[in-house]
Amino acid sequence: MDQVITGIQQIGIGVADIDQAWAWYRKAFGTDVPVFDDEAEAKLMTRYTGNEVHSRRAVLALNMNGGGGFEIWQFKSRQPKPALFEPQLGDLGINAVKIKCRDAASVLDVYKESQLNGASDLKQSPDQSNHIWVKDPYKNLFQVVEGDSWFSNRNQPTGGVCGVIIGVSDIDRSLPLYTDALGFSEVIYDQSGQFLDFDSDFKYRRVLLRKSQKNSGAFSKLFGHTDIELVQVLNREPKKIFENRFWGDLGFIHVCFDVNNMDLLKTKSSELGYSFTVDSANTFDMGDAAGRFSYIEDPDGTLVEFVETHKLPIMKKMGWYLNLKKRKNQKPLPNWMLKTMSFSRVSD
Repeated sequence: MDQVITGIQQIGIGVADIDQAWAWYRKAFGTDVPVFDDEAEAKLMTRYTGNEVHSRRAVLALNMNGGGGFEIWQFKSRQPKPALFEPQLGDLGINAVKIKCRDAASVLDVYKESQLNGASDLKQSPDQSNHIWVKDPYKNLFQVVEGDSWFSNRNQPTGGVCGVIIGVSDIDRSLPLYTDALGFSEVIYDQSGQFLDFDSDFKYRRVLLRKSQKNSGAFSKLFGHTDIELVQVLNREPKKIFENRFWGDLGFIHVCFDVNNMDLLKTKSSELGYSFTVDSANTFDMGDAAGRFSYIEDPDGTLVEFVETHKLPIMKKMGWYLNLKKRKNQKPLPNWMLKTMSFSRVSD
Protein backbone atom coordinates (compact mmCIF):
# COMPACT_ATOMS: atom_id res chain seq x y z
CA MET A 1 0.00 0.00 0.00
CA ASP A 2 1.30 3.47 -0.87
CA GLN A 3 2.32 5.54 2.13
CA VAL A 4 0.41 8.76 2.68
CA ILE A 5 3.33 10.76 4.16
CA THR A 6 6.61 10.30 2.28
CA GLY A 7 8.88 12.57 4.33
CA ILE A 8 9.50 16.12 5.47
CA GLN A 9 9.37 18.32 2.40
CA GLN A 10 10.55 21.45 4.19
CA ILE A 11 10.72 23.46 7.38
CA GLY A 12 9.34 26.98 7.21
CA ILE A 13 11.72 29.57 8.66
CA GLY A 14 10.56 33.16 9.12
CA VAL A 15 13.41 35.63 8.59
CA ALA A 16 13.89 39.37 8.23
CA ASP A 17 16.22 39.15 5.21
CA ILE A 18 15.97 36.13 2.90
CA ASP A 19 19.15 36.78 0.95
CA GLN A 20 21.25 37.12 4.10
CA ALA A 21 19.70 34.09 5.79
CA TRP A 22 19.87 31.85 2.73
CA ALA A 23 23.58 32.64 2.30
CA TRP A 24 24.20 31.45 5.87
CA TYR A 25 22.17 28.27 5.36
CA ARG A 26 24.05 27.49 2.15
CA LYS A 27 27.34 27.75 4.02
CA ALA A 28 26.23 25.80 7.10
CA PHE A 29 23.88 23.19 5.61
CA GLY A 30 24.44 23.14 1.84
CA THR A 31 20.87 24.15 0.92
CA ASP A 32 21.95 25.65 -2.40
CA VAL A 33 19.39 24.27 -4.89
CA PRO A 34 16.29 26.51 -5.19
CA VAL A 35 13.04 24.78 -6.15
CA PHE A 36 11.20 28.10 -6.28
CA ASP A 37 11.74 31.76 -5.41
CA ASP A 38 8.31 33.34 -5.33
CA GLU A 39 6.72 36.64 -4.28
CA ALA A 40 2.97 36.73 -3.74
CA GLU A 41 0.16 37.54 -1.33
CA ALA A 42 -0.62 34.84 1.26
CA LYS A 43 -4.37 35.09 0.71
CA LEU A 44 -5.25 31.69 2.14
CA MET A 45 -3.38 32.18 5.43
CA THR A 46 -5.32 35.11 6.91
CA ARG A 47 -6.45 32.85 9.78
CA TYR A 48 -2.84 33.05 10.98
CA THR A 49 -1.95 36.59 9.87
CA GLY A 50 -4.37 38.73 11.87
CA ASN A 51 -7.24 38.31 9.37
CA GLU A 52 -5.32 40.44 6.87
CA VAL A 53 -3.71 39.49 3.56
CA HIS A 54 0.04 39.99 3.71
CA SER A 55 2.59 39.77 0.92
CA ARG A 56 5.69 37.66 1.25
CA ARG A 57 8.72 36.24 -0.54
CA ALA A 58 9.54 32.56 -0.11
CA VAL A 59 12.47 30.44 -1.30
CA LEU A 60 12.41 26.64 -1.10
CA ALA A 61 16.01 25.40 -1.06
CA LEU A 62 17.34 21.81 -0.99
CA ASN A 63 20.58 20.01 -0.24
CA MET A 64 20.89 17.34 -2.93
CA ASN A 65 22.72 14.95 -0.60
CA GLY A 66 19.20 14.14 0.53
CA GLY A 67 16.63 15.21 3.09
CA GLY A 68 13.99 17.90 3.22
CA GLY A 69 14.56 21.56 2.49
CA PHE A 70 14.10 25.01 4.00
CA GLU A 71 11.23 27.27 3.00
CA ILE A 72 12.89 30.57 3.87
CA TRP A 73 10.06 33.05 4.31
CA GLN A 74 10.01 36.84 4.60
CA PHE A 75 7.12 39.25 5.04
CA LYS A 76 7.15 42.05 2.45
CA SER A 77 4.21 43.99 3.87
CA ARG A 78 5.14 44.14 7.57
CA GLN A 79 8.11 43.88 9.90
CA PRO A 80 8.29 40.33 11.28
CA LYS A 81 8.24 40.01 15.07
CA PRO A 82 10.57 37.92 17.25
CA ALA A 83 9.36 35.82 20.16
CA LEU A 84 8.83 37.85 23.33
CA PHE A 85 11.25 35.53 25.16
CA GLU A 86 14.15 33.26 24.19
CA PRO A 87 12.59 29.84 23.57
CA GLN A 88 13.92 26.86 25.52
CA LEU A 89 13.66 23.16 24.78
CA GLY A 90 10.20 22.05 25.83
CA ASP A 91 8.46 25.31 24.96
CA LEU A 92 5.41 24.77 22.77
CA GLY A 93 6.18 24.74 19.08
CA ILE A 94 9.10 23.73 16.89
CA ASN A 95 12.17 23.74 19.16
CA ALA A 96 14.82 22.61 16.68
CA VAL A 97 15.34 21.14 13.21
CA LYS A 98 17.31 17.92 12.69
CA ILE A 99 19.94 18.04 9.92
CA LYS A 100 21.54 14.76 8.89
CA CYS A 101 25.23 14.06 8.50
CA ARG A 102 27.44 11.02 8.11
CA ASP A 103 29.72 11.83 11.04
CA ALA A 104 29.00 14.56 13.59
CA ALA A 105 32.62 14.88 14.74
CA SER A 106 33.74 15.54 11.16
CA VAL A 107 31.06 18.20 10.72
CA LEU A 108 32.26 19.91 13.89
CA ASP A 109 35.82 19.96 12.49
CA VAL A 110 34.55 21.54 9.26
CA TYR A 111 32.64 24.19 11.19
CA LYS A 112 35.69 25.04 13.28
CA GLU A 113 37.90 25.32 10.17
CA SER A 114 35.37 27.58 8.43
CA GLN A 115 34.95 29.64 11.63
CA LEU A 116 31.21 29.07 11.60
CA ASN A 117 30.00 30.29 14.97
CA GLY A 118 27.20 28.80 17.00
CA ALA A 119 28.19 25.11 17.13
CA SER A 120 28.34 23.13 20.38
CA ASP A 121 30.77 20.41 21.37
CA LEU A 122 29.95 16.79 20.47
CA LYS A 123 26.88 15.46 22.32
CA GLN A 124 25.17 12.08 22.72
CA SER A 125 21.45 11.42 22.32
CA PRO A 126 19.56 8.93 24.51
CA ASP A 127 20.14 6.25 21.84
CA GLN A 128 23.93 6.90 22.14
CA SER A 129 24.20 8.45 18.67
CA ASN A 130 26.37 11.56 18.27
CA HIS A 131 25.14 15.01 17.38
CA ILE A 132 25.99 18.69 17.68
CA TRP A 133 23.78 21.70 18.27
CA VAL A 134 24.05 24.72 15.96
CA LYS A 135 22.40 28.12 16.38
CA ASP A 136 22.05 30.31 13.34
CA PRO A 137 22.60 34.09 13.64
CA TYR A 138 18.86 34.48 14.31
CA LYS A 139 18.85 32.16 17.39
CA ASN A 140 17.15 29.26 15.59
CA LEU A 141 18.38 25.91 16.90
CA PHE A 142 19.50 23.00 14.70
CA GLN A 143 20.56 19.51 15.73
CA VAL A 144 23.07 17.91 13.34
CA VAL A 145 22.48 14.16 13.75
CA GLU A 146 24.02 11.09 12.16
CA GLY A 147 21.98 9.27 9.52
CA ASP A 148 22.41 6.55 6.92
CA SER A 149 19.85 7.37 4.20
CA TRP A 150 21.45 9.38 1.40
CA PHE A 151 20.46 10.43 -2.09
CA SER A 152 23.86 11.50 -3.44
CA ASN A 153 27.41 12.04 -2.27
CA ARG A 154 28.19 15.70 -2.77
CA ASN A 155 31.22 17.15 -1.05
CA GLN A 156 29.30 18.87 1.74
CA PRO A 157 29.45 18.19 5.47
CA THR A 158 25.70 17.63 5.90
CA GLY A 159 22.55 16.63 4.11
CA GLY A 160 19.20 18.31 4.49
CA VAL A 161 16.38 18.12 7.00
CA CYS A 162 15.72 14.68 8.48
CA GLY A 163 13.50 15.58 11.40
CA VAL A 164 12.21 18.07 13.89
CA ILE A 165 11.98 18.51 17.67
CA ILE A 166 8.54 19.69 18.80
CA GLY A 167 7.78 20.91 22.30
CA VAL A 168 4.41 19.66 23.56
CA SER A 169 2.44 19.99 26.79
CA ASP A 170 1.40 16.32 26.90
CA ILE A 171 3.21 13.69 24.83
CA ASP A 172 0.49 11.06 25.25
CA ARG A 173 -2.07 13.49 23.86
CA SER A 174 0.15 14.36 20.86
CA LEU A 175 1.30 10.84 19.93
CA PRO A 176 -1.81 9.70 17.97
CA LEU A 177 -1.35 12.51 15.45
CA TYR A 178 2.15 11.37 14.53
CA THR A 179 1.79 7.61 14.96
CA ASP A 180 -1.72 7.01 13.61
CA ALA A 181 -2.38 9.85 11.16
CA LEU A 182 1.16 10.39 9.84
CA GLY A 183 2.63 6.90 10.20
CA PHE A 184 5.63 7.55 12.47
CA SER A 185 5.29 4.08 13.96
CA GLU A 186 8.83 3.21 15.09
CA VAL A 187 9.77 4.31 18.62
CA ILE A 188 13.54 4.79 18.88
CA TYR A 189 13.42 5.85 22.51
CA ASP A 190 10.97 6.99 25.19
CA GLN A 191 12.89 8.28 28.21
CA SER A 192 12.33 10.69 31.09
CA GLY A 193 14.75 12.56 33.34
CA GLN A 194 17.57 15.04 32.93
CA PHE A 195 19.61 14.81 29.74
CA LEU A 196 23.24 15.85 29.40
CA ASP A 197 22.85 16.84 25.74
CA PHE A 198 20.11 19.33 26.68
CA ASP A 199 22.47 21.26 29.00
CA SER A 200 19.52 21.98 31.27
CA ASP A 201 18.57 21.49 34.92
CA PHE A 202 14.97 20.78 33.91
CA LYS A 203 13.50 17.30 33.59
CA TYR A 204 11.94 16.11 30.36
CA ARG A 205 10.18 13.26 28.68
CA ARG A 206 11.55 12.63 25.19
CA VAL A 207 10.04 10.35 22.57
CA LEU A 208 11.81 9.88 19.24
CA LEU A 209 9.58 8.54 16.46
CA ARG A 210 10.88 7.41 13.08
CA LYS A 211 9.33 6.87 9.69
CA SER A 212 11.56 4.56 7.68
CA GLN A 213 12.28 5.18 4.03
CA LYS A 214 9.95 3.39 1.63
CA ASN A 215 9.96 3.34 -2.14
CA SER A 216 6.57 4.98 -2.37
CA GLY A 217 6.20 8.60 -3.41
CA ALA A 218 7.88 10.63 -6.12
CA PHE A 219 10.49 12.12 -3.76
CA SER A 220 10.87 9.33 -1.20
CA LYS A 221 14.45 8.50 -2.21
CA LEU A 222 15.44 12.15 -1.90
CA PHE A 223 13.87 12.58 1.54
CA GLY A 224 15.14 9.39 3.20
CA HIS A 225 14.13 8.50 6.76
CA THR A 226 12.38 11.10 8.89
CA ASP A 227 12.31 11.59 12.68
CA ILE A 228 9.89 13.42 14.94
CA GLU A 229 11.08 14.01 18.51
CA LEU A 230 8.43 15.11 20.99
CA VAL A 231 9.74 16.88 24.09
CA GLN A 232 7.72 17.58 27.22
CA VAL A 233 9.30 19.59 30.05
CA LEU A 234 8.16 18.12 33.37
CA ASN A 235 9.10 20.67 36.03
CA ARG A 236 8.32 24.07 34.56
CA GLU A 237 5.40 25.63 32.72
CA PRO A 238 6.19 25.74 28.98
CA LYS A 239 5.56 28.89 26.96
CA LYS A 240 3.98 29.03 23.50
CA ILE A 241 6.69 30.18 21.08
CA PHE A 242 4.27 31.87 18.66
CA GLU A 243 1.99 33.35 21.30
CA ASN A 244 0.49 36.63 19.95
CA ARG A 245 2.51 36.40 16.74
CA PHE A 246 1.76 35.66 13.09
CA TRP A 247 2.64 32.68 10.94
CA GLY A 248 5.64 34.03 9.04
CA ASP A 249 7.13 35.88 11.99
CA LEU A 250 10.70 35.10 13.03
CA GLY A 251 11.54 31.49 13.80
CA PHE A 252 10.32 28.04 12.75
CA ILE A 253 6.83 28.67 11.41
CA HIS A 254 5.78 25.14 10.38
CA VAL A 255 6.90 21.63 9.54
CA CYS A 256 5.71 20.54 6.09
CA PHE A 257 5.19 16.92 5.05
CA ASP A 258 5.12 15.64 1.48
CA VAL A 259 1.83 13.85 0.79
CA ASN A 260 0.79 11.18 -1.70
CA ASN A 261 -2.97 11.32 -1.16
CA MET A 262 -4.32 14.52 0.37
CA ASP A 263 -7.96 13.36 0.39
CA LEU A 264 -7.07 10.21 2.34
CA LEU A 265 -4.96 12.22 4.79
CA LYS A 266 -7.82 14.68 5.28
CA THR A 267 -10.12 11.81 6.23
CA LYS A 268 -7.59 10.14 8.56
CA SER A 269 -6.64 13.31 10.39
CA SER A 270 -10.26 14.45 10.71
CA GLU A 271 -11.23 11.12 12.28
CA LEU A 272 -8.58 11.76 14.94
CA GLY A 273 -9.91 15.26 15.60
CA TYR A 274 -7.42 17.19 13.46
CA SER A 275 -9.49 18.88 10.78
CA PHE A 276 -7.78 20.96 8.10
CA THR A 277 -7.75 24.61 9.15
CA VAL A 278 -6.48 25.71 5.72
CA ASP A 279 -6.92 23.83 2.44
CA SER A 280 -6.08 25.24 -0.97
CA ALA A 281 -8.34 22.45 -2.34
CA ASN A 282 -6.97 22.77 -5.88
CA THR A 283 -3.58 23.47 -7.38
CA PHE A 284 -1.88 26.49 -5.79
CA ASP A 285 0.78 28.22 -7.89
CA MET A 286 4.15 28.91 -6.24
CA GLY A 287 5.81 30.33 -9.34
CA ASP A 288 8.10 27.55 -10.55
CA ALA A 289 6.26 24.89 -8.54
CA ALA A 290 2.63 24.14 -7.76
CA GLY A 291 0.54 21.83 -5.61
CA ARG A 292 -2.26 21.47 -3.12
CA PHE A 293 -1.44 22.48 0.44
CA SER A 294 -3.24 22.26 3.75
CA TYR A 295 -2.62 22.89 7.45
CA ILE A 296 -3.63 21.39 10.76
CA GLU A 297 -2.74 22.36 14.32
CA ASP A 298 -1.28 19.92 16.83
CA PRO A 299 -2.88 19.89 20.32
CA ASP A 300 -0.74 22.88 21.34
CA GLY A 301 -1.38 24.92 18.18
CA THR A 302 1.88 24.15 16.36
CA LEU A 303 1.30 24.38 12.61
CA VAL A 304 1.75 21.26 10.51
CA GLU A 305 1.60 21.71 6.74
CA PHE A 306 0.96 19.11 4.04
CA VAL A 307 1.80 19.50 0.36
CA GLU A 308 0.77 17.29 -2.52
CA THR A 309 3.09 18.38 -5.33
CA HIS A 310 1.55 18.82 -8.78
CA LYS A 311 4.27 20.65 -10.73
CA LEU A 312 8.02 20.65 -10.22
CA PRO A 313 10.82 22.40 -12.14
CA ILE A 314 13.37 19.84 -13.32
CA MET A 315 15.47 21.94 -15.71
CA LYS A 316 14.14 25.49 -15.45
CA LYS A 317 16.62 26.96 -17.90
CA MET A 318 15.30 24.63 -20.60
CA GLY A 319 11.67 25.08 -19.58
CA TRP A 320 11.29 21.46 -18.40
CA TYR A 321 8.62 21.04 -15.71
CA LEU A 322 7.28 17.75 -14.40
CA ASN A 323 3.49 17.33 -14.14
CA LEU A 324 2.96 14.91 -11.27
CA LYS A 325 -0.83 14.97 -11.52
CA LYS A 326 -0.55 12.78 -14.61
CA ARG A 327 1.38 10.01 -12.82
CA LYS A 328 -0.65 6.83 -12.35
CA ASN A 329 1.49 5.39 -9.57
CA GLN A 330 3.55 6.58 -6.62
CA LYS A 331 6.87 5.02 -7.55
CA PRO A 332 9.94 7.18 -6.82
CA LEU A 333 11.11 9.42 -9.62
CA PRO A 334 14.33 8.23 -11.28
CA ASN A 335 17.47 9.50 -9.55
CA TRP A 336 18.79 11.11 -12.73
CA MET A 337 15.61 13.16 -13.06
CA LEU A 338 15.78 14.52 -9.52
CA LYS A 339 19.49 15.25 -9.87
CA THR A 340 18.82 17.59 -12.79
CA MET A 341 17.46 20.07 -10.24
CA SER A 342 21.12 20.61 -9.27
CA PHE A 343 21.60 22.53 -12.50
CA SER A 344 20.00 25.54 -10.79
CA ARG A 345 22.45 25.43 -7.87
CA VAL A 346 23.44 28.80 -6.40
CA SER A 347 27.20 29.24 -6.00
CA ASP A 348 28.80 31.53 -3.44
